[in-house]
Amino acid sequence: MFSPLARAIWLSSSSHAVYIRAKVSSWATAGESPRAADAPRSSTNTETETEPEPLPEPLHPCREFPPSPPPATTSLPGCPPTNPPQQQRQQQQQQQSAETGNRHTEKELPEAVIMPHPQSMPATGFQAVILCGPGVSLNTFTSNPEELPKALVPVANRPMTIKELSLTNIIDIHLITPPSAAPALSSALSTDPHLTSLPVPRPSVLAPQGLTQNTGTAELFRLPEVRAIVTGDFIVLPCDLISELGGEGLLEAWMVLQAGLGGVTDGVGIGNSSKMSLNGKRGGRRGGVGVWYDIRGEGGIKGQETDFVATAPLPPRPIPPPPGSIMANLSKVVMAMPTDTLKDKMEKKGSFSVRKSLLRKHPRVKLLTTQRDAHVYFFPYWVLDMMKHEKLDSISEDVVGWWAKATWQDGLGDKLGLREILEGPAVDTPEDGPAADIFREEEIDLASMSSTKVSRPKTRTTEKEQAPLFASRVGDPVVQQKTKLVVPNMLAYVQPLSESIPLIRRVDTAALLLNVSLHLAKLGSVEEVGSAASPLAHSSKIAYPAGVAQKTTITKSDCLLADNVTVGERSVIKQTVIGVNCKIEKSVRLTRCLLMDGAVVGERCQLDGCIIGRRSRIGKGSVLRDCEVQDGFVIPDGTETRNENFMVFEGLDDEDDVGLELGGSGDDD
Repeated sequence: MFSPLARAIWLSSSSHAVYIRAKVSSWATAGESPRAADAPRSSTNTETETEPEPLPEPLHPCREFPPSPPPATTSLPGCPPTNPPQQQRQQQQQQQSAETGNRHTEKELPEAVIMPHPQSMPATGFQAVILCGPGVSLNTFTSNPEELPKALVPVANRPMTIKELSLTNIIDIHLITPPSAAPALSSALSTDPHLTSLPVPRPSVLAPQGLTQNTGTAELFRLPEVRAIVTGDFIVLPCDLISELGGEGLLEAWMVLQAGLGGVTDGVGIGNSSKMSLNGKRGGRRGGVGVWYDIRGEGGIKGQETDFVATAPLPPRPIPPPPGSIMANLSKVVMAMPTDTLKDKMEKKGSFSVRKSLLRKHPRVKLLTTQRDAHVYFFPYWVLDMMKHEKLDSISEDVVGWWAKATWQDGLGDKLGLREILEGPAVDTPEDGPAADIFREEEIDLASMSSTKVSRPKTRTTEKEQAPLFASRVGDPVVQQKTKLVVPNMLAYVQPLSESIPLIRRVDTAALLLNVSLHLAKLGSVEEVGSAASPLAHSSKIAYPAGVAQKTTITKSDCLLADNVTVGERSVIKQTVIGVNCKIEKSVRLTRCLLMDGAVVGERCQLDGCIIGRRSRIGKGSVLRDCEVQDGFVIPDGTETRNENFMVFEGLDDEDDVGLELGGSGDDD
């Protein structure tokens, strides 16, 4: 039996101090002190002792107010029992709860704490379309696309398309390839350890039936299978791009300058993107962003292909870009074409002519002739409709070139059909697809909510300016005046020439394949520099040290040896990349070479500037300089030659091999 004071102390230890205050108030009402209440009762008291009051339940964490305790009473002679029955206590609690306004029961949660059901939001981001062409300029190694398509040609022991598959802010990745190369690509995505370890989303392989080796890059987007998968803003990438530049900076620049976020900081004059909604689909007609890099510097070679590009500066912005942002190197594209096309036009006209309309629109124009188009484009959805034009075959030369001219040349946009695309009733809104529900959202005017936007006075139009005046006998004719077409700008990120800039290169020739691979071999490995390593660096320079024999010289700073590579004694290896399962026998000298997986080099061989294909074998004592060896080819012992391409031509006689050209060029993204 607990006394009232002991019971109050026990309640205090159980974090129910509110009941102690109620107990003290009950003592004051009864006119007795706690000490008197604790005194033992007389033995003459015939009243039956009642059981102790049950402990109250703890406070519910979601209650608005703690439950009011029942009034405490003491047992006196001639009084009813101290504790009322259970039913009476429940009635008292319900009455007190109603008086204090607490309408919640013990098993019911208030509306304020009931969480809503989670609702899925549509994915935001770009769709990546990677063009995996036949690789005509690498025909020594891609002559059999069923086994080794261009996208799987190794660059520094990794498939060249792995960098594109590591992009961020991507909701879908599609590899567009001819049907002949689709099985090899699908198999590599499931078995190659470099490709299976990539983060989500997993890429899908699309092989349209109408796609051939001669299909242009813009013509490709007129195929029904390709148009069906593009449901929003998209990125076009080549499979042969090697880049240390992250896509986050380009995506940020596109979002700020083209997708509507520029309205917050008053991006006037940059594009028609004053408003924006989810995924940026209805915020006016947005422009695009492309990438150009200088062929000079590290990783470049002499005589490689270039593109002519003319740019105009962007208007100054109220808020300067942060340090290190690529937006400082963005400009408007006003002309773009391959350098060979420019030379042909100059030969016909005898000079390079510039239209007056270009100089009136852009007084300051910079002409660049040492750049190359990286074929990296951030496109809004409406460009897919622009590429329906049958005269547009190439993205770099036709789509980007004519688009850039249409921004300043009057009437050109109408000839290209851009008025129907840009001023039509929401032609850039897909009817179905994962982003279809986004377009039903109301547009958000970010500029009106910004406190940093530069205010400009609005021009007022009088009634005379709003409608022309006619005589009373003429009536009210419907006047349809054709407004001037405003074409969104195509922006260019022109990479500056500097030693500290990230590497951007397209690997579409054998010379670039060798040069870029050797450049990546010089990068510090993760094992050496840790977190400061380049995103293109390997985990270690020599993956299998046990396979290297003694008395062997390997310059670790500029060499790269993959797993399970064996090197015989007294061999010298400098500036060389060696693939998986290669075997280098005794007394071999390798300088500036690239050996693909499974190649075997015999004893006493000397190779300089050579590219050796997969599972090829170089005979003993051979001396090769600047040669290319096809996959599986066997070089006889003692062969000495230079500047040769060793290939097998099926179905040709010996006399037909003479004079056959081994090179090639074309639009083979």
